[in-house]
Amino acid sequence: MLAARFADGTLLLGIVLLIAVEAALLLYLWYARGIGLAPRAWVGNLVSGALLMMAVRAALLDQPWILVAFWLLAALFAHLLDGFARWGARPGHPPTGTIDGSPTD
Repeated sequence: MLAARFADGTLLLGIVLLIAVEAALLLYLWYARGIGLAPRAWVGNLVSGALLMMAVRAALLDQPWILVAFWLLAALFAHLLDGFARWGARPGHPPTGTIDGSPTD
């Protein structure tokens, strides 16, 4: 039964639905209760994971390669945006990118 749900893609849609429920719960906790992580800290990760699930589903259902490529590129884009959002100077580290913090001339 589980193999059939995996093969027809419904299991993967269920996973995507669970990701959406998780996102809704985290948003509620952040905005309504004032607890948890800021959405910027996790939204890119959840979106890229959901898009990867859609790529796997498209491949399992033998959909056209362009659709699989679309989901993969969308996941890559979300992953890169997440990485750039996280990129930045950490407290206590030199802001210029040099080891000692001296400006580059």
